[in-house]
Amino acid sequence: MIHENFTIVDWSIVFGYLLLTTWVGHAMRGKQGTIKDFFLGGRSLPWPAVSGSIIATEISGVTFIGVPGTLFALHGDFTYLQWAAGSIIARIIVAAFFVKIYFQREIYSPYDYMGIRLGNGVKVLATIFFTIGSILGQSVRVLVAAIPLKVVTGMNIEWCIIIIGIFAIGWTLMGGMRTVIWTDVMQFLLFVIGGVIALFWLINGISGGWTGMIETAKEFGRTRIVDPRFGIGPELKFTLWVALFAVPFQNLGIFGVDQLMAQRMFCCKSAKDAGKAILFSSIGQLVTVLMLLIGAALFVNYHQNGFTDQEISTIFDVSGEKIQEVREEAQYAEHPVTEKSSQVPVPGSYEGKGKSGYIFPVWIVNALPVGLSGLILAGIFAAAISSLDSILAALSQTTLSLIYSPEKNQTTLSAKQLMNRSRFLVVIWGIVLTGFTLLLSVAQNIPILPLAFGMTTYTVGPMLGIFVCSILGKGSFRGLMTGCLISLLAVLFVQTDIWNLLIKMELLDAVNFQKFPTFDIVQDSLRSKVLFAWMWPLTFGITMACGMFFPYKRGSS
Repeated sequence: MIHENFTIVDWSIVFGYLLLTTWVGHAMRGKQGTIKDFFLGGRSLPWPAVSGSIIATEISGVTFIGVPGTLFALHGDFTYLQWAAGSIIARIIVAAFFVKIYFQREIYSPYDYMGIRLGNGVKVLATIFFTIGSILGQSVRVLVAAIPLKVVTGMNIEWCIIIIGIFAIGWTLMGGMRTVIWTDVMQFLLFVIGGVIALFWLINGISGGWTGMIETAKEFGRTRIVDPRFGIGPELKFTLWVALFAVPFQNLGIFGVDQLMAQRMFCCKSAKDAGKAILFSSIGQLVTVLMLLIGAALFVNYHQNGFTDQEISTIFDVSGEKIQEVREEAQYAEHPVTEKSSQVPVPGSYEGKGKSGYIFPVWIVNALPVGLSGLILAGIFAAAISSLDSILAALSQTTLSLIYSPEKNQTTLSAKQLMNRSRFLVVIWGIVLTGFTLLLSVAQNIPILPLAFGMTTYTVGPMLGIFVCSILGKGSFRGLMTGCLISLLAVLFVQTDIWNLLIKMELLDAVNFQKFPTFDIVQDSLRSKVLFAWMWPLTFGITMACGMFFPYKRGSS
């Protein structure tokens, strides 16, 4: 088994790194006397550290594991990189406009601003959207990192999740956002170092080195970057038009309105520093390039050298005679049959049969020497912890704000009492999110992962619409609520995750959807005819239009 290659030395490095990161977080925690210190780092953190934290949070273990696996799979290429254009456009807008608005007042989140401008009902509405999306979205990120960790370490997935949860709660309690941000910086550095080591190690094992890797990847169509096709079909996910006209709306919501990212900007000394932090976080796209190169190198490596029986057993979850069956089922339509290719399967021909998310972690443990594999997998562990501690700080702040509204200076609680309640909420949310991740881990026969990953489609557009209405000072709770509900219904006509979940649970029959023009029925499940990404600008427009159409009452400014 693969996990037998993960030695006591590797385990020592993993826990040694986690303890080192804990020590650094403790050393950098600063004073923690008020909730301003706890949730905003005293508004004194250097912008380069905040920028590194944004990158680390954006990348997470999902990117570190998933991007190489996505390119490795059939027809994978570099077109995912086009989305960087939309992401950078959004960051420029956030840095130029959003940040200045946030630093005009002593507020802790975008939802505080919405409440001040349009009333407490709007603040509650936005916070609920954020909370639901965060519980599903961040829990699944922890799970996606925990699954391959379980495979390569041999540890039960429940213990992987519990360890992640314990460290996340501990890091957040230790020093609030100061600890979260400085530990994120360490994750970012380890991501880069680990990724560079992995890439050069892969290239060293490929016949022809860099040139051989690029030529082989190009021969299989893996180096394509730009896809100029236009359409609304789901097969046109990574196109230039989606990157330019849909992705900016998603990233405006994520970086400018979602508290997970926005809270980091609030930790800067000034609006100018916050703008620098968000702009320079665009450098994180280079990490995406690095992970795509690793995916291409993995593809060429396995094309040239093939899978070992141990790797096939793990990646394709088979054993015994089934291993040879998997080899024999490999097809070679993508590549002329040569003496080499007739012996070594084309990796992408296994599409749908294997777990592409296992490819990189399995290679790390199987190919890298003892100690080095432990160091890189420590980064994956830490990335999962980073995803969880980041959202703990954000959820605790938004919950405290809903209950006590400290931004209005109307609470009768002392600074110490507010701090105690903040820490209590960190523990509560840590238990909730860890428990929900454990629940996801046992729901193996229910397609819950697509539901969790698809949450941005339901929430990003409406939250951005609410925020823009708040900037304009025009929008009623009734109108915005109506817009959010219409947006949710619109997404339900495109997204299949909830419907397939109900079909899987035998609460609905796929036949009931045969009259819907936006769905196809494939093997008793639904497949959308419309790409979900176009719902980001559409739901933004719907929410904003409804918010401004209904009579509104201008809030205090």
